[in-house]
Amino acid sequence: MVRIAIIGGGIGGLTAALALRQYGFEPEVFEQAPALLDVGAAIAIWPNAMRVLTRLNLADKILEHAGVMDEIRWLDQHGRLINRVSIEQKFPAVALHRADLQHILLAALPQPSVHLDSSLTEYAQRGDKIVATFANGRSIESDFLIGADGIHSDVRSQFLNDNDPIFRGYTVWRGISPTIPSAIPSTAAVELQGRGKRFGIGPVGHGRLGWWATSNTTNNDDLLRLFEGWYRPVTQLIEATPPSSILKTGAFDRPSTRNWGRGRMTLLGDAIHPTTPNLGQGGCLAMEDAMVLARCFEKYGASEEALRQYERARYKRTAAISTYSRYYGALGQWENVWARGLRKTALSLAPESLARRLMQIVFDYDATAIH
Repeated sequence: MVRIAIIGGGIGGLTAALALRQYGFEPEVFEQAPALLDVGAAIAIWPNAMRVLTRLNLADKILEHAGVMDEIRWLDQHGRLINRVSIEQKFPAVALHRADLQHILLAALPQPSVHLDSSLTEYAQRGDKIVATFANGRSIESDFLIGADGIHSDVRSQFLNDNDPIFRGYTVWRGISPTIPSAIPSTAAVELQGRGKRFGIGPVGHGRLGWWATSNTTNNDDLLRLFEGWYRPVTQLIEATPPSSILKTGAFDRPSTRNWGRGRMTLLGDAIHPTTPNLGQGGCLAMEDAMVLARCFEKYGASEEALRQYERARYKRTAAISTYSRYYGALGQWENVWARGLRKTALSLAPESLARRLMQIVFDYDATAIH
C-alpha cells in the first residue's frame, strides 16, 4: 500500500485526503491541534470549489448547512447601489461557517486516518521514503508527504526557508451574526466600499449572516467606531456578533513561486500560495489543488512525476488568482477622494456582461478535468 502523509487538517488537507481516497489511496492526516474546535468565521465556496465537492459527493451535505448566493452587489458606505451581477453557473455559490465545512469533510473520512496533536518538527527523505517527526515524540515513515499546513507552514519553512508572509497594509475582521437585518438581501453577497474601509456580507445558512470588515487602521479594535455613520445594517451586524467570536487578522500573502516541492514532497493551499481574502478564493484554491493532486496520482501513478505534474498544472492558475486578489484589495482600500471617485465610477459603468465574463475566468475552472 502507498503511504501518503498529509500535514495539516484544515480545508485543504482534509479535501486532499478525500480526493486521494476517491482514487484508491489511503492517506493519513496529521494535524497539530489537539482538537478540531468550532473556530473560524464564514467561508465562501464559489462554483469552482463546489464542482470539487460535488465530485466528492458532498454537495448535498454542504447545501444543508450553507446559504446560497445568486448575485453580487456593490454598495457605497451609505447603502446606495453601485452595481450588481447575477451568478449564473452550473454549480451554486454558497457560504457557510468554516467549522461546518470542516466537520463535513472530517465526517467523510475514516476516524483512524486523522491524527490530532501531531505538530511536525522535521521531515527527511531517506531513499524512496520520507520520515516525519512530530513534537509528541512520534515518527512515521511514508512514501509521500503533502504539506497542507497553512500560511505559516512548517513543511514550507524547512523546504524553502524563505521570508515571512507579506503584510498588505490593512486589517481584516470576520464574524457571524445570529440575526439578519431586514434590509439585507437573503441570497446576495454584498460589498460596501468607503474610505480605506470595506464591509462584506453574505448568508451562511441557519438564519445567520457572515460578515467581514477591512480597514487601513491597524490599532483600533472598536469596529462600531470605525464604521460609525455607515449603512445601518453594518453596525447592526457588528452589534449582534459576540465580540469573543470576532476574528482579527492582517491581510497577508506571498509572492508566487514555481518551487512547490522536491522529491516525494509537495505543498498545497496556503502553504504554497497564500492569498489575500478579497476574492474569497483561498479555500477554493486549496480544494482545487487537492483534486488536481489526486488526479495526477491516478494518472501518473504514485511517483515523483505525479507531484511535479501537479505543480506545473497549478502554478499559473494560483499565481493569477493571488495577484488579482492583491490588486483588488489594494484598490478597495484606496483613501484618496479622487481615486475613490474613479473606482466608484468605473464600477458603476461596468456592464453586467463584462462582470460575468470576468467571474467565469475564476468560476469555470474545472479541477476534476485539469491535470
